[in-house]
Order: sequence, then structure tokens, then C-alpha cells
Amino acid sequence: MTVKQPATSAAEPGRAAERYLEPEPRWPGFLALMAGACLHFALPSRLSLGPDWLLPLIMIVLMVPIMASHRRRIYELARTLTFVATVALSLALVASLVLLIDGILRHKDDPATLLRSAAVLWITNVLVFALWYWKLDAGGPLGRDRSSKPIQSAFLFPQMAKQPPDVNWSPQFLDYLFVAFNTSTAFSPTDSAVLGRWAKVAMMLQSLFSLTILAVLAARAINVL
Repeated sequence: MTVKQPATSAAEPGRAAERYLEPEPRWPGFLALMAGACLHFALPSRLSLGPDWLLPLIMIVLMVPIMASHRRRIYELARTLTFVATVALSLALVASLVLLIDGILRHKDDPATLLRSAAVLWITNVLVFALWYWKLDAGGPLGRDRSSKPIQSAFLFPQMAKQPPDVNWSPQFLDYLFVAFNTSTAFSPTDSAVLGRWAKVAMMLQSLFSLTILAVLAARAINVL
């Protein structure tokens, strides 16, 4: 049975209108974690620290207690373990990007391998930062579920900018994935303004990673020509 949470907003002077939110689904974030691990497995072996299967194995080992604790409503434990999984995926991304750049300098990869590696890392970059935005903004999905008023988001989504704002709306993983995708393609948000300082720093890092991957491809293309 779906549990709805009431909150308040300004429908009358001195009184805020009620806000009802269904619990935010967690499965898109969990799916993104597993997708990121599977993408890492698709990279050439030299771009992995340790065995190719290590990161997918770590993710599977973490996902079992994450899903079990969430099903049992032990939300704080699920939140902590999800952070651990996101950190593991982030460290794997950084390590692979460093090894990719090293391979360019040492001419270790043929063009086809380089193109595949860059594409995998670019997609992983989008997933990793979407996960961070999803987990950190307004206390993460747990904080947004427990919010008793319009959430204090680090992003100004269009639904929040309407007058009066839609107090029954709350961002979910797909919204953060859209922000992350735009940041990696246009190096800036499109429909959502960035308000929080932590979000601005995160988006600068994401744009830097994306730009580095594209620069590596461009450099290799020039060498081939």
C-alpha cells in the first residue's frame, strides 16, 4: 500500500496548503549502480584496477543488503550502503580515466579500443554524477520523502519555478539523470538553474571529466590523421 505524506503550503493566509507525496522509487538509482558496474566490466582490462570482475562483484555484494534493508524499511542502512556503492563506482571511474590518459601518452590503445573505452567512460560519468545529485540533493530520496514542506533543492527545476509552485512535485532519479546528461553534453544545465554551491562544484567536476574524455578522443583522432 502506498503511503502518502501530508505537508503544508500557502493556500490561506497563515496556513500552508497540504502536500502529498508518494515515496520516491529507489529502483532507478539501484539500476544505475548496476549499469555502471556492468559498463566498467566492458572496459579493456588495463583500464581496471584489479580484476575486471571486482567492481561488479562489489556492487552485487552491496546491492543484496541495500535492497533487503530497504524492503525492511531500514532506510538509514540502505542510504549508507548506497553511498558506499556510489563511492566505489566513482573511484573506478577516476582510476579508469587516469589509465586512459596514460594509454594515450604511451600509445597503448588502437583507435577502436579507445573509442569504445571513451564511450563507456562518458556514459559512466553521466550515471555517477546523476547518482550523486540524486543522493545529495535535499537529503537524498529519504530526505525528500520525509520533507514536510516544499523541498530545499540545490536545483531550481521548472516545476518549482511555477507560480504558485507545485508543492506536490518532487524530483526523482530521472530528473537528476537529465541534469547530468545535459552537463556532460552541453557542459551546463539547460532547464534547471543550479543554486547550491556543492552542486556547482559537482557540475564543474562532471564537465571537466566529460571534456577530458572528449579531448582524449580528439587528440587521438588528430594523431591518426
